[in-house]
Parts: sequence; C-alpha cells; structure tokens
Amino acid sequence: VQLVESGGGLVQAGASLRLSCAFSGSTFSIDVMGWYRQAPGKRRELVATITNDGRSTNYADSVKGRFTITRDNSKNTMYLHINNLKPEDTAVYYCNAQDVRLEDPTWGQGSQEAVSS
Repeated sequence: VQLVESGGGLVQAGASLRLSCAFSGSTFSIDVMGWYRQAPGKRRELVATITNDGRSTNYADSVKGRFTITRDNSKNTMYLHINNLKPEDTAVYYCNAQDVRLEDPTWGQGSQEAVSS
C-alpha cells in the first residue's frame, strides 16, 4: 500500500481546508485508515480514524466539531475536512492505513499545513 497526501498550504485562521490521501497498491487489504498530525516540537498525535466501510469514525477531543474524516473507496481517497482553522492546527498532517496482512501501519510522507492568525 502506498499513501500520498495533498491539499496542505498556508491559510488564514477561520478558513476551511480539505486534505486528501490517495491510496494505491493492495487496497483490498486496507482496513482502518486515519489522520495524524505533528506540530513543531511536539509528538505525533491522532486526529481521526475511519473504518473500511466509512460507517465508524473516531476523533480526538481537540478537533471534534471542526474536523470531519471521510473515505471514498471508489476513488481510493480519504479526506480530512477542516473548518474554522486555528493557528494551533499548524502541523504536518500524515495519513495512515492499516493493512490487515501487516503488523505495522503504512504512513504517507506528510502534508504541511500552516495557519496564520
């Protein structure tokens, strides 16, 4: 499985943004997918996860109500919709996929997102 994030950039506080994660390879074996982020000087943290069928999602408390994770398996793409961006959302955003055949998840290369106040 290969993952490629896109959609990051520099935006102003209050704006909305959509990050995309295109997945390819053995997509039939992908189970749960997720978004993580790592702010400067901080550890990587979970943002949200979504099951293979898209019916179950999970969010970090810090992003509930502003972030929405979705998945379109027909397009082999996962999304993270972010509303009302805040400066503290500045981070590198990574997508992650769990291949049921593997012990460790697969990571994308990351997409930098910066929010100016």
